[in-house]
Amino acid sequence: MAVYTEVADEELAAFVARYDIGAVLAVKGIAEGVENSNFLLHTERGFYILTLYEKRVREEDLPFFIGLMRHLAQRGINCPQPVLNREGEALGRLAGRPAAIVTFLDGMWVKRPTAGHCAGVGEALARLHLAGADFPMRRENALSLPAWRPLFMQADGRADTVSPGLAARTLAALDELERVWPADLPGGVVHADLFPDNVFFIAGRLSGLIDFYFACTDAFAYDLAICLNAWCFEADGSFNLTKGQAMLTAYERVRRLEDAEVAALPVLCRGAALRFMLTRLVDWLNVPPGALVKPKDPLEYDRKLSFHRRVASAAEYGLAR
Repeated sequence: MAVYTEVADEELAAFVARYDIGAVLAVKGIAEGVENSNFLLHTERGFYILTLYEKRVREEDLPFFIGLMRHLAQRGINCPQPVLNREGEALGRLAGRPAAIVTFLDGMWVKRPTAGHCAGVGEALARLHLAGADFPMRRENALSLPAWRPLFMQADGRADTVSPGLAARTLAALDELERVWPADLPGGVVHADLFPDNVFFIAGRLSGLIDFYFACTDAFAYDLAICLNAWCFEADGSFNLTKGQAMLTAYERVRRLEDAEVAALPVLCRGAALRFMLTRLVDWLNVPPGALVKPKDPLEYDRKLSFHRRVASAAEYGLAR
């Protein structure tokens, strides 16, 4: 989450007046994340999240995200629910952007995940994959393999200003992944962005999942690879095998990985690391002046990619078979 678009008080009051949530008492921009403009909205009826969808989110995809959150909640996944306005609509426009208000989830995200947190994420991810099995809508992953080379071109030849040799390393990774990327793995609805700041805990127990605006139809094991990258590395760049084992074991208690998924996991982890390195790189080089946003370091994922290149099997991530 982040804030790119500022909203005038009068515009905000008029927008909220279309909803049966009372008048605005206070509003605060949320700086975490890098994609949409998000605000913590306090009204006479309680707390909500107001989201303005920025350019990387296509407006035609919004019904998928809104419908998915409703679907998952009906199947026991605790996630934000869209608030309908008085016309029965979940989507409106504010400050020239598509906008929605969703319910506020209690809990906090953890800055230093433990193996217990990683187990909670593994279980929740598997439950999400199963809960989405009968969701009728599809959305192709706009940031999967075919998008990575064009995304790198957006760095406009400036990759080596971030780190010497980054361009050559990235091109080598792209060449390799385009040769070996697996096809026809089991798939369906995936979150595709289940980072620590998108998972809430209360007293050590997972209490909810948020930020479904990269959710799409893709391979389940790729979603798991994203989580291994996001949750199981330490601040010094080392992979924590105990955390990886906790996540994978908890995932498999709910949904057992097929042999093809197990074999593909090292390649999927390399792809997940490259995908997030590339989006971070583009964002790092193109933060709008004055934006309330904290760009994330692309080199963190360059280092993770270097680790994954040395991994030969899923056992090195902690999968016990």
